[in-house]
Amino acid sequence: MDKFHLPLVSVIMAVYNEENTVTSVLDNLLAGDFKEFEIEIVLVESNSTDLTRQLISTYDTFPNVRIIYQESALGKGNAVREGFKHAAGDILLIQDADDEYSISDYPSLIRPIIENQTSFVLGTRHKPGEAMRVMEGEPINSKLLNTGHHFFVWFFNSLYGTKLTDPFTMFKVFRADCIKGLNFKSNRFDFDWELVAKLCRKGYLPIEIPVSYEARGFGEGKKVRYVRDPISWIFAGIRFRLEKI
Repeated sequence: MDKFHLPLVSVIMAVYNEENTVTSVLDNLLAGDFKEFEIEIVLVESNSTDLTRQLISTYDTFPNVRIIYQESALGKGNAVREGFKHAAGDILLIQDADDEYSISDYPSLIRPIIENQTSFVLGTRHKPGEAMRVMEGEPINSKLLNTGHHFFVWFFNSLYGTKLTDPFTMFKVFRADCIKGLNFKSNRFDFDWELVAKLCRKGYLPIEIPVSYEARGFGEGKKVRYVRDPISWIFAGIRFRLEKI
């Protein structure tokens, strides 16, 4: 990092049908008083069927907000990949358009990269002895997702020889040059696997920083699908372990 200017962090945000939360997330980001870095917000809106597109269009005039309008919804992974193409920052940070994670964790996630301790940070939701997801009114869904998370963490670590606690966290933060030369293909949530797998295989082993997390339920807009997504994660784990990067 150039010591004569603050690092620029590109916040990549895929947005689809988030009318209830997206303005809150954006307002918090724009009001953030960050001392060690500057931010730009790269929004990729995937032609939502609710009022999301109209709501975010009101942010067009902000100088540090860049909005890319997709013609159709191709998945979160596809939107994040599109966001990468438009990011100008020294550091990339993936942010969802919901309120599950706290923007107050940004400094602790970004500081290790600024201080050259690492090139790649994951914000772990894992707290020993505590369930990661507690979704109000959805105890069965909470149990299923927590059990699935433990299995897939074990599966990922077994495949890639890592000791991560939360490779699937939203908070993935890394130097922009880490992904130089990498060709990403995933369109849905299997992109989480592809990104972390390829960075680890390239030699960028992440450090994990604890973050706060409040899980939202399916009634609040959670988009994971029980049958389709877990199957795709298994294939993604094996595929990205075996194919050339």
